[in-house]
Amino acid sequence: MTYTRTEPTDQEPDIRARPPLVREFLLVAGLFLAYKIGRRAANGHVEEAFRNAGNVWDLERALHLPGEGALQGLLLHSQPLIHAANTYYAAVHFPATALFLVWLYWRRPLHYLWSRRVLAALTGAALALHLLFPLAPPRMLPAAGLIDTGQVYGPTVYGATPATDTMANQFAAMPSLHVGWAVMVAVGLIAATRSRWRWLWLLHPAITLFVVVGTANHYWLDAIVAAALLAVALAALRLPRAARSVPAHLPRAARSATGADAVPETYAPETAAAPGTETPARTPVGTGAVR
Repeated sequence: MTYTRTEPTDQEPDIRARPPLVREFLLVAGLFLAYKIGRRAANGHVEEAFRNAGNVWDLERALHLPGEGALQGLLLHSQPLIHAANTYYAAVHFPATALFLVWLYWRRPLHYLWSRRVLAALTGAALALHLLFPLAPPRMLPAAGLIDTGQVYGPTVYGATPATDTMANQFAAMPSLHVGWAVMVAVGLIAATRSRWRWLWLLHPAITLFVVVGTANHYWLDAIVAAALLAVALAALRLPRAARSVPAHLPRAARSATGADAVPETYAPETAAAPGTETPARTPVGTGAVR
C-alpha cells in the first residue's frame, strides 16, 4: 500500500513578525547604554546608601526573613563552590539574557517582541528605583557580618573601592536585575517552548537567587522587589494572542485538529485491484464523501 506525502508541520507560525535585525540591535544596544549611563548617574550617594542598607537589614529581621549569612555559610564550606558562584554572578547574567533574546528573535519573533518589551519595562523601573533608593549591598554592611566573596576568592566585577568604581554603581542593589532578568528568561522560554523539560529553565533564577544572596551582593528583599516589578510588567504587557494561539511543537494530529497547519488532503491507502477489474478511485479521508 502507498500513502501520499504530506507537508512538514514544523514551520514557524509567526516568522513574518520578525522585526528588522539592524533596528533591533541598535534599539537593544541603545537601551543597554542608557541603563549603564543611568546607573553611573546614580552613583555617589554613599551615606544615603548605607542608611538605606541599615533600614533594609532591620526590615528583613522584622519580617523574619532568613539571614543572608545562612546561605553564605553553605558556600564557605567549599572554595571551588564559592569560586563557581562568583563566576556565575560575573559571567552568566548578561550572556544568558542576550542568548535568550537572540534565540527568541530567530525562532519565536512574537515572543521576542513581548520579552524585549517586558525586559525594557523592568529595567527602566529598576533604574528609577536605583536613582530614588541607593542601597549598599550586604557585603558592605558591617551589621551583616558577611564576606565579600568576590574580592576574597574571585572573580569579581567590582572595584575594590566602591566610591571610586568607574565600571559599575555598587550602590544599586535594589532591585536585583540578576534575579529579575533570570526569572524573565525562564518565563519567556517556558512560554515559547512546549517540551516537557521546559520547566527546568526555572533552575536559572533559582541558582541566580542562591548566588546573589550567597555572595552577599544582594538582600532577599532585592530579589523580592525585582520579582514584584516583573509581575507588574507581565500583567501590563501581555503575551500577544497570536503567540498563544498556536503552540510551538504540537504533535501532527493535534495540529491538524486545531487547523494550525495547512495540510493537503491525505488519502486512504490504495488497495490492489483484482485482476481484470478497474482500480477503485481514491476517496479523500475526512471529506464527507459517501461511496
